[in-house]
Amino acid sequence: MNKSLLTNLLAAATVSIGIGTGNEMVLLTGMFALSGAITNWLAIYMLFERVPGLYGSGVIPTRFEEFKAAIHGLIMGQFFTADTVERLLSGRGDNGGPGLLGQIDTSAVKDAIDYDVVFEKISSAVLASSFGSMLNMFGGAKMLEGLRDPVQRTLGDVVEDVLNSPDFSAALASGIAGGAQDIVEKVDHIVQARLDELTPDDVKRIVQEMIREHLGWLVVWGGVFGAVIGLITSLLQA
Repeated sequence: MNKSLLTNLLAAATVSIGIGTGNEMVLLTGMFALSGAITNWLAIYMLFERVPGLYGSGVIPTRFEEFKAAIHGLIMGQFFTADTVERLLSGRGDNGGPGLLGQIDTSAVKDAIDYDVVFEKISSAVLASSFGSMLNMFGGAKMLEGLRDPVQRTLGDVVEDVLNSPDFSAALASGIAGGAQDIVEKVDHIVQARLDELTPDDVKRIVQEMIREHLGWLVVWGGVFGAVIGLITSLLQA
């Protein structure tokens, strides 16, 4: 079952038990837990969906142009630099295998990418955003660590799609004579053209696939901390 839904159901059940038994401690614990869980669930929902009357909601679809620009910068700045392409063309790949001269080896390009560096840049950007203050309440960078594998897999798939596209093959073939910089420029046009095809819904879906499952823990911890605060409040009133 969805972690967010399960947390809210458990909190609501605790409230019902507190009302039914007249136990104020159980009631306050359930109410604070439900409040924390619903608040965090709404915050996550507002990242992806616009809510009428709530300023700042729907930040991902409404600012999708900035997300596309960030994706473009990451791909070109980390994956297709002139130095990386030059190493691959000259056969100086990190894995000791042949370069791209004479053959297109997509795995060589993927292996040459430092995904840890890319993830650290993404983490830094998230923590520096307005969403960072909320994440810091639940562990900050340590919480984002759980996203490392899914983010790296997603970015790897994006790179693989570009490498396997007919346009990339044509750009590589025609650009070898012009050197690494010429290839980088051609790939840049291909990546930009693909990103220009993305709609706000596409960007929202990509981000959802990367992080939404893990953001469910925000709801869980919101319920847990709310329950603890409610329990303490009830004990202080006793």
